[in-house]
Amino acid sequence: MSDDVHGVLSPLLDAVGLELVDLELRPGLVRVVVDREGGVDLDSLAEANRVVSRALDELDPMPGRYTLEVSSPGVERRLSTPAQFARAVGEVVSVRTLPETGEVRRLQGRLVSVEGGRVSIEPADAPGTKVEIPLDGIERARTVFEWGPAPAPSPSRARGKKGPGGGGVPAKDAPPPPTERVATP
Repeated sequence: MSDDVHGVLSPLLDAVGLELVDLELRPGLVRVVVDREGGVDLDSLAEANRVVSRALDELDPMPGRYTLEVSSPGVERRLSTPAQFARAVGEVVSVRTLPETGEVRRLQGRLVSVEGGRVSIEPADAPGTKVEIPLDGIERARTVFEWGPAPAPSPSRARGKKGPGGGGVPAKDAPPPPTERVATP
């Protein structure tokens, strides 16, 4: 069933400039993950939702009610196709191999290349070396989001002060502290 739904949705999403990255069908849930070069925005997710919803209304992929989720891959995304691996070259990846592929079961490092049905990874714990793994020997793989280095302490905090007067109250015209939001699928 999943292959049938994938075969219908993929060209429809291609027509609106999106790639069907992942499709999950479970009882009560249809999860669709889309992407495009440069990432997706809310407008493109809304368009994908309309396209997928119309197609699923015609297909009726499962009996009863279900929830449709349409999202982007997020900062840490699954890798399963050669094209997805090729797009992730240069990124840090985490790979788990099938037991019969050899002695390396789990590996994390920078994805160096994807050629001839194999991926080449520079392990994080052995810079300058490369491990080659056949694509069909990979059980599971995903990109790994790299948090930047910890911010250096500000001079006032280094001296034990908490604000311009040391009383813990920031200056009135000081900008608010930056916040970072990370959405996950």
